Amino acid sequence: MISSIDLSLRGALGLALLGLAGLAVAADYPGVRASEDDVRTGIKTPGYSPYAGRNFPTRVLWGDTHVHTNLSLDARAFGVTLGPAEAYQLARGDEVISSHGERVKLSRPLDWLVVADHSDAMGTMNEIVKGNPTLLRDAKVRDWHDRINQGGDVALAATMEVISTFAGLTGESIPDILEDPKFVGAVWDRYLDTAESYNDPGRFSVIIGYEWTSTEGGNNLHRNVLYRGDGSDARQMLPFTAAESFNPEDLWQWMAAFEDRTGSQVLALAHNGNLSNGMMFPEINPATGRALSKQYAQNRARWEPLYEATQIKGDGESHPYLSPNDELAGYDALWDRSNLGPVKKTPDMLQYEYAREALKNGLKLEQKLGVNPYKFGMVGSTDTHTALSTAEEDNFFGKHSGKEPGAHRWDGLVGEFGDTKIFGWEMLASGYAAVWATENTREAIFDAMQRKEVYATTGPRITLWFFGGYEFEDSDARARTPGVIGYSKGVSMGGDLAPAEENQSPSFLVAALKDPLGGNLDRIQIIKGWLDGKGKTHEQVYDVAWGDADTRRPGSAGTLPSVGNTVDVANASWTNTIGDPELIAVWKDPDFDPGQRAFYYARVVEIPTPRWTAYDAKRYGLTMDQKVPMTTQERAYSSPIWYAP
Repeated sequence: MISSIDLSLRGALGLALLGLAGLAVAADYPGVRASEDDVRTGIKTPGYSPYAGRNFPTRVLWGDTHVHTNLSLDARAFGVTLGPAEAYQLARGDEVISSHGERVKLSRPLDWLVVADHSDAMGTMNEIVKGNPTLLRDAKVRDWHDRINQGGDVALAATMEVISTFAGLTGESIPDILEDPKFVGAVWDRYLDTAESYNDPGRFSVIIGYEWTSTEGGNNLHRNVLYRGDGSDARQMLPFTAAESFNPEDLWQWMAAFEDRTGSQVLALAHNGNLSNGMMFPEINPATGRALSKQYAQNRARWEPLYEATQIKGDGESHPYLSPNDELAGYDALWDRSNLGPVKKTPDMLQYEYAREALKNGLKLEQKLGVNPYKFGMVGSTDTHTALSTAEEDNFFGKHSGKEPGAHRWDGLVGEFGDTKIFGWEMLASGYAAVWATENTREAIFDAMQRKEVYATTGPRITLWFFGGYEFEDSDARARTPGVIGYSKGVSMGGDLAPAEENQSPSFLVAALKDPLGGNLDRIQIIKGWLDGKGKTHEQVYDVAWGDADTRRPGSAGTLPSVGNTVDVANASWTNTIGDPELIAVWKDPDFDPGQRAFYYARVVEIPTPRWTAYDAKRYGLTMDQKVPMTTQERAYSSPIWYAP
């Protein structure tokens, strides 16, 4: 039964109450209610406070797992001058000056940040440009230095040569001096010292990380590696590089060795499967040419609990070719024309590139191998190469410093891969990672990531709860306590449902609250994927709650009418006169088969709002090509909840 509830509270009061996720529970839950004697005497028993003794998260912590600074080879090559210190300063709420001299500040601070500079050649481009005397002893490095400092096309050619050499695209060897452990270790030490100096537990958490940049043949298999511990742990081993191996299995071996040596923990998350040409979520192991083994599946599930499903270089949740019955499949520009090689894309590659299809294929592989290699949670992050974590449409500083705000960034190239050209307007102002952690510390945030109790947004700070179980009732959608009810009756996003008993069907409690500075909510959907008895995968998208429910109802075919559009493109503005500020529902799977493997995740969609291109057009008085989108419907994707018989 589908339940759609239009909650009555509006404005700041509604935001505050739902955001607290459990203020008014004293009358309903054991251990948080005062007895009559307590009321009469004024003595409070332990647990009188509705928050006493709680061991589940009560608020979302916002961050970004993927920020590059001038220590990344490509970021520095394209002109970024800001380092990790400036990245942390901006994220915690300070104003900084961008590489091109613009003042930058976030509308609201983030709670945590990962500076994930490339492990290959970390800090190298800085030293080449500056003319580090030790490095200039090598003739090739000196040539790069001289040409880069000439400027113009000569500098651009030299810059691309450096990047291509480290990416393994030229066939030329990397100069030994640039891989000297003393040089690399000194850069890594400074990197860690900066991270430690900005970590402020309880207020702003710095999670140590780096990006391993496997791009063999142009196929993007990049992973970000995140550390649970502090700099003393991370100092014990130098980061793994693509110069050592392009094979993700070798990265996992490095991760295992790190944990064995240090007793600390690491995890990895991949991104941009849309640029992998079918290599990101394979069924055939690229390293062996054989079907995936159980060991591969176990290792991938162990080391990669998350996937970055949306970012500046394209959204990776779904694709219209793979989900033709999903009218909202394929958010914004997809960057789905080639890899980074460049090798052109063919349709058969797509099923191994997008998150939803990978989740479906994971069910199939689990049936065969006994382990699901693609049992991941979803986050968003920017992959900015400006050191600036800006994922808001009206405050977007682009992919790299060459695409900071300016009158011509929309029609200039942001990337060129052979004859595949990506124009500036195709950048997405996306995304952020939301974490349901018990406290703002790097350890608690890491642990929530391991639990997959996380979700992705394309930028807005939408609050999203998603729980599955067998005891949720329609009345639960009329409460103001989705967190308390959800954790008491079911499992949160990232969890597993217990096998169903006879005549049981799972139900889901899902609630969403708009970003206080963003658009109202259009709808909440639950996406289900399952494996039938013949080993074939399927998917279905269910609208479970929507705005303007009193006047807006599904048609005879079950399709929900459009929410409408209030965007004034010329003035880059909109009105929140359509949609709802918050939605909540209890939904029960009407097509459940207890013998079939399945997953469920929530997708929240906003009403149309101005895209960053509209803000640029207004700001600079521009008339852009008609093909350039001027509006967007921002969204959030929860991590899945899985079912296995």
